Amino acid sequence: MGVERKDLGSWLNGPILGIGETGEVQEPGVRLGLPASGPGSVAGIGRRIVALFIDWIIAVTLVSLVSKGSLGFGVAPAQSSRSGWVCLVVFFFFVTAFTGFTGASVGQRFMKIVVARLDGAPIGLLRAVVRTFLLCLVIPAVFYDRDRRGFHDKAVGALTLQRKS
Repeated sequence: MGVERKDLGSWLNGPILGIGETGEVQEPGVRLGLPASGPGSVAGIGRRIVALFIDWIIAVTLVSLVSKGSLGFGVAPAQSSRSGWVCLVVFFFFVTAFTGFTGASVGQRFMKIVVARLDGAPIGLLRAVVRTFLLCLVIPAVFYDRDRRGFHDKAVGALTLQRKS
């Protein structure tokens, strides 16, 4: 009696796609009434990571410019811990403001993705605060469901979609 692949769980096969009413495998978001691909479909993980990276670089650059180099890029090792926290706070406010008021951060706009509620409406400022806070904790954003909704999105009833235009 040995351990078989099915005993270890489905995580070996990657994220599970949705199963339709007739038993067919569905793309992420289809069971929520979204298109399988193209505008209005669930944004891919790659686009989200690039958008996050762009937003982080903007936050670090802002901190570096405002602090005249004493924080941000090239900071002395003694100040690196403080620099990281300052950058995280700037990132939080920067992403929250843009997501809450425009539906997407600068990085998300550049990558042509938008954050919206399940009914398609903008998430608003309060949901953006909660979503960005959970994003800053990292762990909720790393785990996602078969519709590519991270726990930070699920907590506020949001989706990250490819922009329609």
